[in-house]
Amino acid sequence: MKNVYFLSDAHLGSLAIPHGRMQERRLANFLDSVKHKAAAIYLLGDMFDFWHEYRTVVPKGYTRFLGKISELTDLGVEVHYFTGNHDLWMGDYLERECGVTLHPRSSVMEIYGKTFYLAHGDGLGTTDRKFKALRRLFHNPTCQRLFAALHPRWGMAFGLEWARRSRLKRENGKEPAYMGEDKEELVIFAKDYLRTHPDINFFIFGHRHIELDLMLARQTRLVILGDWISQFSYAIYDGEHLFLEEFVEGESQP
Repeated sequence: MKNVYFLSDAHLGSLAIPHGRMQERRLANFLDSVKHKAAAIYLLGDMFDFWHEYRTVVPKGYTRFLGKISELTDLGVEVHYFTGNHDLWMGDYLERECGVTLHPRSSVMEIYGKTFYLAHGDGLGTTDRKFKALRRLFHNPTCQRLFAALHPRWGMAFGLEWARRSRLKRENGKEPAYMGEDKEELVIFAKDYLRTHPDINFFIFGHRHIELDLMLARQTRLVILGDWISQFSYAIYDGEHLFLEEFVEGESQP
């Protein structure tokens, strides 16, 4: 039985990450190290800091990452991409050119006989009115068409600069540390969802840039995946056990 891997939040192309080339190489090296061990890889959003597909234009760069994804799917590895709040404007490019299965919203899936709730996590359980308003704006089809009317030179520059400013507003450019079960929106959401869907075995999210492995019930765990900016963390499921790991260059991967 081959492994299933989960990772998120590389934010490739970010103008606020000075080690972007090293970061992409490390991600590609990780994917290369597991390509013969993986049955499937789930990318839970924000792998790009900003992504917008025009009808005949896609963002420049990311060749190492996209090439490795294409190699994986050519080898028969399933690659699933759940869009996040930085890459929700995806079209069919990754599906058509790289063989990826795209998921524009959260999904409940069965993997090796266990039930997984998978999502990037943005908007789940949030009470932040500003964030909710922006999310509705970004998901609005009319607003998306208007943005697509911009020349890519201006549209991509605007999106990347918006993302840069958003990151730099945070202290040291990082998300706040774990705030506890009663304040973490994803934990609150999962507990509420579990009340009406007690069959969920694993909730797996990205978005928060923290590593968290929390038991919610006797048969239910919540995992937040960290990121691929400074933590280089991922989850691995072997059909029986799920582990949260960090990728270290040069070490053999499970």
